[in-house]
Amino acid sequence: MHNGLTDIPGLLVGHWTDLDAATGCTVILTPSGAVAGVDVRGGAPGTRETSLLSPTCLVDRVHGIMLAGGSAFGLAAADGAMHWLEEHGHGFDVGVAKVPIVPSAILFDLIVGRADVRPDAAAGYAACVDANAGPVVEGSVGAGTGASIGKVLGIARATKGGIGTVSHHFGNGLIIAALAVVNAWGDVLDPSTGKIVAGARGEDNAFVGTLNIATASLDPDAPASWSHRASAGQANLPLTNTTLGIVATNAKLTKTQATKIAEMAHDGLARTIRPVHTAVDGDTVFALGLGEHDAQENVNMGLIGALAADLLSEAVLRGVQMATSLHDLPS
Repeated sequence: MHNGLTDIPGLLVGHWTDLDAATGCTVILTPSGAVAGVDVRGGAPGTRETSLLSPTCLVDRVHGIMLAGGSAFGLAAADGAMHWLEEHGHGFDVGVAKVPIVPSAILFDLIVGRADVRPDAAAGYAACVDANAGPVVEGSVGAGTGASIGKVLGIARATKGGIGTVSHHFGNGLIIAALAVVNAWGDVLDPSTGKIVAGARGEDNAFVGTLNIATASLDPDAPASWSHRASAGQANLPLTNTTLGIVATNAKLTKTQATKIAEMAHDGLARTIRPVHTAVDGDTVFALGLGEHDAQENVNMGLIGALAADLLSEAVLRGVQMATSLHDLPS
């Protein structure tokens, strides 16, 4: 029991990290297959193979999920995961070959380190080689290497983001786990206190509140300094961000149930990130069912979704807490 995503039997997690370029990728492997669903809430997503997760589509199992930095360039990392899975005999059997199904999602980290280095197929393959069922390395690694939080005043006033993961074991054998890669335009708050724990910083390094800055131009009584900051915030609005999430369970799920759980899990992002699901965030949550535990006997699927949201909220906080400073971005 590692208090992380790998507490789900049959699930492996691996990272590829480039600290100099401040980018990386994280793979979640389910070689034997997992029922999956997805929900995309952000207005600036970068995804691959997510349409096939619709309950109306044929393929009902995935063999991995790739999360990567590098903006749209990072989608190439999924090619490496496909190559690794094919080499090891995993994939959707189409008669003449086995085709690995690896949906993926990316985040924007090009402004932190080097914009000319992005996760590629070799990086995705390396993440698969690293994948294991042991404790998941958290913080500024893998897809979270170049993650940042609170960019309304620009990257120089942001805070470091990263990867966090948690799990919960129930007495009846049910396990639910979550992993978050936190790279939000807004701030991260502790829902138990309502206080900002990572986000946009003023000149004194105190958190200023992204919405305070962004809405200052709407208030004629706002101090001139706030209006100036608001203008700076508008100038930085086009920068792309994105928080990525995975929730997983050992329960037996249908694609419809997995999709609903992914939808409900977004509530965990809403509790900890303010604002969330903006036009410049590509917030995406995947849900995986590994099918070992027959939760339908005594657990309502709505309850699993509610618990998944709680755990994703905790994973977001851990992603902030476990992050380390990098390229002048303080954690």
